[in-house]
Amino acid sequence: MTGTVLADAVAIVGLLSETDQWHDKALFHFKKLPKPFYTCEAVITESCFLMRESINGEKQVLDLIANNVLRIDFSVASEVDSLKSLMHKYKSVPMSLADACLVRMTEILGATIFTFDGDFEIYRKHGRQRISLIGINDSFKY
Repeated sequence: MTGTVLADAVAIVGLLSETDQWHDKALFHFKKLPKPFYTCEAVITESCFLMRESINGEKQVLDLIANNVLRIDFSVASEVDSLKSLMHKYKSVPMSLADACLVRMTEILGATIFTFDGDFEIYRKHGRQRISLIGINDSFKY
């Protein structure tokens, strides 16, 4: 596995929370995949929110950035029109801002998304292209 990998909040929480249903699978993939993972502020916000009741949960999320496991290199302001278009297109799902950012990042970077969120099987980049995913419906083998 090579190339740029984007981390979704579900994967981040899965890694950090030992009680999360995806913990074992997330840990496996985090150990095998190339670092750093790229993400966006919206995913970090969502991850901190989901980890808010865990001991040091928000700190653990931010430590991933401080330790260069996660890298943020995306501007909502620069991509606002594309994000609005994606969110409108998938309003029936509905698509969150975090999900829209990750889909847009796949369009820009040609990246793979590490997630356990099934909505990413619905979303398409550049209108009709399937998004490369790690985590959903895959095995523990590389």
